[in-house]
Amino acid sequence: MSGVRRLSRRSFLKTALASAAGVMIVPRRVLGGPGYLPPSDELTKAVIGVGNMGLGHLTYEGARLLAVCDVDAAHLAVALDASGPGVRGYHDFRDVLARPDIDIVHIAVPPHWHALMSIAAVEAGKDVWCEKPMTRTIGEGLRVVEAVRRTGRMFRINTWFRFQDRFYGFGTPVKPLKKAVRAGLLGWPIKATVNGPTGFDWKFYWSGKTYLPPQPVPKELDYDFWLGPAPFKPYHPHRVHQTFRGYWDYDGGGLGDMGMHYLDPVQDLLDKDGTSPVEISADAPQQHPDACGRWRRVRLKYADGCEIILDGENKDISAPFLEGPEGRIYRGLRSDIPDLDNKIAACPDPDPGVTDFSESVRTRVKFALNEENGHRSCTLVNLAKIAVRLGRPLRFDPEAQRFPDDDEACRLLDEPPRAPWHPGGIGR
Repeated sequence: MSGVRRLSRRSFLKTALASAAGVMIVPRRVLGGPGYLPPSDELTKAVIGVGNMGLGHLTYEGARLLAVCDVDAAHLAVALDASGPGVRGYHDFRDVLARPDIDIVHIAVPPHWHALMSIAAVEAGKDVWCEKPMTRTIGEGLRVVEAVRRTGRMFRINTWFRFQDRFYGFGTPVKPLKKAVRAGLLGWPIKATVNGPTGFDWKFYWSGKTYLPPQPVPKELDYDFWLGPAPFKPYHPHRVHQTFRGYWDYDGGGLGDMGMHYLDPVQDLLDKDGTSPVEISADAPQQHPDACGRWRRVRLKYADGCEIILDGENKDISAPFLEGPEGRIYRGLRSDIPDLDNKIAACPDPDPGVTDFSESVRTRVKFALNEENGHRSCTLVNLAKIAVRLGRPLRFDPEAQRFPDDDEACRLLDEPPRAPWHPGGIGR
C-alpha cells in the first residue's frame, strides 16, 4: 500500500462491480428496487476505524459484522481477534465500500475523515452510522447533507441523549425538560447554561501540544493514509489515536470531542433543529495555529433571543441549566416553578421518532438524529471552535450558513483538503 491513493469515481465503481461479479453477489436492495430490504433479511455492517471507539461498536442489535478496517495493523489485528469467524479485515476503506453485501458502514475514524468517508459510503449504496462530531467543518457538513439527500441513504450520528438515557451528569433524561419547555412553563426566550454541574467539564481541558519533535512512524501505522485529507505534519504519537483531538487539523479539543453530546440535546430542547445561532462570541486565550487550547466561555445567540452559554471555567456554577422569564430549572429537575413534576406529567410526551437505526434502515424512515439536524448541532460545535480560534464576536447567517462580510471567518467554514483527496468525495 502506497499511503494515499487516488481512486476515481469510475474506478471505484468498476472495482465494486468486479468484486460483485467475482463472488456472484447481487445487493439485496437491487432485487426489490432502491432501498429494498426484505424484513426477514439480516442486516450486515462494517466498522471503519477500530481503535477504542470502533472496538466498542463491533456488535449491536440488528446487524451482523462482516468487515473491519483500519490503517493501523495493530488495531486491525485486535479487532479481528475480537470479531470471530467470517469477518474480514481491510487496510483501505474503499475496499470495504466495494463489497455489495454490506448494508451499514459504521465510521469510527478521526473527524477529519468523517465527511469524505460518509459521502463515499452513501454513494456506494451504504447506510451510515457516524461517530461525533459529524464533521470537522460546516462546509463538510453541508456536503454530507447534500450527498445523503441525493442518494436516499439512511444516516445517524452516534449521540443519543436527545431521546434516551440520562443527559451526562444532569441527573435526568431530556424528555421531561423538553416537555417543560414546549409547554411554555419557563416562558420565552430561554437561556441554557452548560457547565461543570451539567457534566460539561469532563474532557473540557483536552489540549494539544505546541512542540512535537518528529519521530519515526511505527511500522504498523500507515501514517500518510491516517492523515488523508489533513495537512501533512511530521509524525508524533500525540497526533494520532487517543490524543488526536488536541489538534485543529483533526478535531477541536474538548469542543470537538464532547460538544455534540451536550449541545445536541439543547438544540432539541430549544426546537432549533432547522436553524443556527446568529451571534457567537468566545472568551479564550490566543490559540495556537496547530494545537487546540483552553477557553473560558462561549456564547451562542439565536435570532429569537434564545442563548446557549458554554461556561468552561465554571464561573456561573450556580446558574440554572434552563432559564426563562417564567422560571428556572436546575440539575436534577430542581426548579422554582411550583408543582413542576405534576405539570410535566400532565404534558403530552414528545414524539422521539425512529431511535433504532436497524429499524430506520429496514423501513427507510429517517433516524431521529440524522444528517440534517445532526449537521445543525455539529454547526454549534464548529461555530464555537471558530469563535475560540478567532477570539472575537461573529455574526452568522443560518440560511446561507456563512459569516456575512467576514472573509477571515469564512475561511474556517471549509479548509482545502490535501491532494489527492477531494472534499466532495472520492475522485469527483
